[in-house]
Amino acid sequence: MKFTDLGLNDELLRAVHEAGYEEPTPIQAQAIPVVLMGRDVLGCAQTGTGKTASFTLPMMEILASGRAKSRMPRSLILEPTRELAAQVADNFDTYGKYQKLTKALLIGGSSMEEQLKVLNRGADVLIATPGRLLDVFERGHLLMTDVKVLVIDEADRMLDMGFIPDVEKIVSLLSPMRTTLLFSATMPKEIKRLADKFLTNPKEITVSKPASTADTITQALIKLRAPSKAPDAAQKVKRDRLRSLIAEQEEISNALVFCNLKRDVDVVYRSLEKHGLSAARLHGDMVQSVRMDTLEKFKKNEVTILVCSDVAARGLDISTVSHVFNFDIPTHAEDYVHRIGRTGRAGRSGRAFTFVMPEDRKYLEQIEKLIGKPIPLLGEAVEAPAKTDDAKVENAKADADTSNTLAEAKGTDDKDASDKPKRSRSRGGRGRKKAETTTEDNANTINDTQADAQPVEKKAKQKPERKSVPKSERKPSPKPKNNDNDDIGASPWGDNMPAFLSRSVELPKS
Repeated sequence: MKFTDLGLNDELLRAVHEAGYEEPTPIQAQAIPVVLMGRDVLGCAQTGTGKTASFTLPMMEILASGRAKSRMPRSLILEPTRELAAQVADNFDTYGKYQKLTKALLIGGSSMEEQLKVLNRGADVLIATPGRLLDVFERGHLLMTDVKVLVIDEADRMLDMGFIPDVEKIVSLLSPMRTTLLFSATMPKEIKRLADKFLTNPKEITVSKPASTADTITQALIKLRAPSKAPDAAQKVKRDRLRSLIAEQEEISNALVFCNLKRDVDVVYRSLEKHGLSAARLHGDMVQSVRMDTLEKFKKNEVTILVCSDVAARGLDISTVSHVFNFDIPTHAEDYVHRIGRTGRAGRSGRAFTFVMPEDRKYLEQIEKLIGKPIPLLGEAVEAPAKTDDAKVENAKADADTSNTLAEAKGTDDKDASDKPKRSRSRGGRGRKKAETTTEDNANTINDTQADAQPVEKKAKQKPERKSVPKSERKPSPKPKNNDNDDIGASPWGDNMPAFLSRSVELPKS
């Protein structure tokens, strides 16, 4: 099948041909005719199969006739990330360069004033992220009653990022007389529920099983092991292996390195740059203008390696990406499909490597269960690099010092242990041992302070054993004598009161 068989106008076909596309992908071949008929579509296809063109091309065909009013867009495309929204906007520029359609881009991190100017002039296509769209609407700068085509792209990512409540609110503001297109790379139960709520009698199009990986991608698993339990030991092993793996690859046109944490993105980027590699970084804490400039340099091959977080797992449609390195294995299995889907696009071949530590086994099992096959292993488990000779000498010296210190401590302990009396096994042995030790310490003290005195016997004399007296012969203990005033005001000295307390003192008369 050719694009000419899909019912698109000559301007679109000319732009598609100049972009280098002759035959539509399976999702495009099935979705475009259905959208042109005005029917709702529920599309599921693995990433990198051309889902964006499957809704942008028929949308531009539908909007070819007519004109947008001020602040009233005629179509709406919702995207989960700024990068993906910008990518879709670029596709409209590519496919619509021979048409007079206008577009507006509403994303965070950019000047809202400039975006509102485009809306006020009228936009046929509005591409937005949910947060910025609701912000502009609540300020009174946007009316959505004229939206005839709604596209919810990357619905599963919307679900993961918590945008579904915002999407539901946006859909409630639209006219029910519209065409709704929902596309997703995976199809969990929650997405099915949303499709039943948003779509009316949709045409379900599934060109591959959910969460499957493209056959054009060669996957490989690299098992690593940290030399110790130090906090940065595992990360250092992975950084060393990453640099050596990059050096082993013969042809790297562009490569993506994915990390789970923004902090690790910065660390890996500095490591690659320090070793002379052409690298850049991209994560959500960066200013939007810097993020866009970084992506532009990456697309123009000014930067070879882009270290990024999952913000770049979707929205990067760069066909020249040849390698993907999962520096950290993703904690969500679906993210693995999207990460490696950045390579092997548009029929090209790509390679994806994933580093796995022993503690990542559960995440690996989830990924292999999702994609339905094990990831091939590349080599055996890699240990930490061997120590250098200087390090060995220093470590041996440190070990010798430690051994000598331990030996001295052990000798002192043995000497002290030989002087101490042995513990008795009989009952009451602890009391006798304590008494003997105390007497011995006192004797040693006397011996030290009185040098001319005769040596004191170290061992204390055994206390005479107590003779037991029969109960019948025991005499009661004498009770203390009580005075007459024993109960109240009795003297604590009894008859032996000191003389100075017995004097009588005359008080001055008032």
